[in-house]
Amino acid sequence: MTEKKYSDNRPNYFSLVLKLIGDRSMAALLLLLFSPILIVVAVLVRVRMGSPIVFTQARPGKNSKIFTVYKFRTMTSDCDAEGNLLSDEERLIPLGQFFRKASLDELPQLWNVLMGDMSFVGPRPLLVEYLERYNSEQARRHDVQPGITGWAQVNGRNALTWDEKFALDLWYVDNWSLWLDFKILLLTVKKVFRQEGISQNDNIVAMPTFMGNDPS
Repeated sequence: MTEKKYSDNRPNYFSLVLKLIGDRSMAALLLLLFSPILIVVAVLVRVRMGSPIVFTQARPGKNSKIFTVYKFRTMTSDCDAEGNLLSDEERLIPLGQFFRKASLDELPQLWNVLMGDMSFVGPRPLLVEYLERYNSEQARRHDVQPGITGWAQVNGRNALTWDEKFALDLWYVDNWSLWLDFKILLLTVKKVFRQEGISQNDNIVAMPTFMGNDPS
């Protein structure tokens, strides 16, 4: 899965500029083309889950720079009798589950790409608190811009362990090319239609928390 190298050279300046221009141009075009879908999803979220429509969270980007990532909400704000939020599994309604399987919840991240915080392809942006838990090798995933999709997503997504995910992210960093990005985008379309790798099992709605590396 990670043996083949697509390039033995570091990416050149011309390729990086093409990636930047391509990302922003495509993001602008897709925001325009998908505007009817964005409106429909926003209305459904508002009617079924209320406000806010968009979930926002601080995430680390390239060089660990913090930015705000945008996603459509997929969970309600339901609480128990004591006012505590219910578990993720209880708050993830069928509509939200459909959004996740179809990756519709990711559409607002087109704005992140347009603003230059993200790319279409790159390691997925994880939680800010994970930064201090990475070892020096794992931290190299922040040498490139985070992406809406990535090499780990087309090779298992949330069905991977953390070690597998980091290994795939680092392989992408070391082997990046425009051709590899194109291949990942094609594989992503295939994964979305097949709805593969959403979670490790039917009872988990997201990756388990990364607690750091076992010192042993």
